[in-house]
Amino acid sequence: MANPPASNPAYTQVIDLTSSATRKRKQAEAQERLQSESSELDPLPISDLPERVQAAVQTIGWPSLMPVQQQAMPYLLEGRDLIVQSRTGSGKTGGFLLPLFERLDPDLRAAQALIMTPTRELARQIHDEFQRMRSDSPLDSALIYGGVKYQPQIKAIKDGIPVLIGTPGRLLDHLERRTLSLEHLKVLILDEADEMLSMGFYPSMRRLKGYLPSKARQSMMFSATMPPKVQALSREFLSEPDFISLSAGNETVDAIDYRYYVVPPMEKDRALARIIEMDNPDSAIIFANTKREVEYVTRFLQNFGHDADAITGDLNQRARERVMKRIRTGQLRFMVATDVAARGIDISDLSHVFMYDVPNDQENFVHRSGRTARAGKSGTAIILITPTERNTLIRIGLKFDADLMEHDLPTEDDVTERIGERLTVMLEDKLRDKSNLEKERLDRFTPLIQELTNETPELLALLLDELYHASMHAPENPDEPSALDDKIEPRQKSRPRGRSRGRGRGKKGGDKKSGD
Repeated sequence: MANPPASNPAYTQVIDLTSSATRKRKQAEAQERLQSESSELDPLPISDLPERVQAAVQTIGWPSLMPVQQQAMPYLLEGRDLIVQSRTGSGKTGGFLLPLFERLDPDLRAAQALIMTPTRELARQIHDEFQRMRSDSPLDSALIYGGVKYQPQIKAIKDGIPVLIGTPGRLLDHLERRTLSLEHLKVLILDEADEMLSMGFYPSMRRLKGYLPSKARQSMMFSATMPPKVQALSREFLSEPDFISLSAGNETVDAIDYRYYVVPPMEKDRALARIIEMDNPDSAIIFANTKREVEYVTRFLQNFGHDADAITGDLNQRARERVMKRIRTGQLRFMVATDVAARGIDISDLSHVFMYDVPNDQENFVHRSGRTARAGKSGTAIILITPTERNTLIRIGLKFDADLMEHDLPTEDDVTERIGERLTVMLEDKLRDKSNLEKERLDRFTPLIQELTNETPELLALLLDELYHASMHAPENPDEPSALDDKIEPRQKSRPRGRSRGRGRGKKGGDKKSGD
């Protein structure tokens, strides 16, 4: 993700954390507060839940509550702010929806609960889940997200539907247009909070914060991982939150979410690009077994538009130090490396580690995955395997007690939808800041857009692709040379005997290019 310009006031707090010492100190203080402020409450079985919550459970047909629901329920029913770290599919949606039936006033026709998600698909899933729970309850929910017409949403808001589920950008549009008021808001829920602080959403989140009522409200945050940026966000929206972690079966913040994908050998590069697009990590190390694979993966990512560079054994010291400085200061997003080249590298804020290959040496599995989830933080380790490597990986997982979870590879349609949602957020955010005169100027292009859409849609696709990659993936310094262009010259012993050192190089720069 390209770093935001320093002149953007919406990123002031994030930029203030770029100092390594300050960042580490604030992260440690935030983590200590989260742990020390939590006073543990006993899990609640269904029989101890309030009647209206029990009715919702019976309506949906659950014989029992899942662990995350049992543990979160007592905090949420008491009205306490809460951070929950729990992987996707653990039942967290039910965990934050069920208490609403007790916390909200069914007779008050106004927005009382606001659930924000990073994607329309997730918003729809939450909406559908709530509708299955409510049965005869007067509480109802409405979807508020971008890319669709405003009028049905305005009608739902005017009708006083108490539970609004949507994306930050469109919710902010309604707030700024005064078609939505949060005067009666009682509950604020941020789902997939790690994505909420990504470059596309953070400006809208900061502006939306100004519309939240100053009076006491209950706020909660749910995230599969708890990187430093999520901890920072918690202090902006939550007050003295309790903390529950169920990721990877651990009850601590120090947790690694191990995921693996079974991929045909010739499709690994595209599979890696899809997963990167879906997860949108701030920074990551991508491990490969050989120098040749490191160079290939780096070039592939660079050609695909990603901010990536490599560390291999034949880099000169100057190039190696340049790459390390960029990754440590947040100026480089992806570093591709072999195990040997990455020895001794200590980077504290990596949210993801990718293993392009199963390591030849099993001990390197721990070395690789241990580069994330440092200093009490959580992280994600993603492994790409071929069908024949499944048993090998399972044995490694058993040996090192790693809870490996197989995931389905995202499809091209999945990636297209996610990109479309992020683009919609960015474009709506840009439009929101335009003056009426500037919006009038935009009308001149409507006929051309209609013509291009019908005749040459690839021209519009070109503009959207450039905008997306410039905003999400472009390097901070596009003129920075790749380390692969600055490798050590081959030693003389690798040249044919009898050829002089000068003649062996040929024309200036010739070998350097062919050696890549």
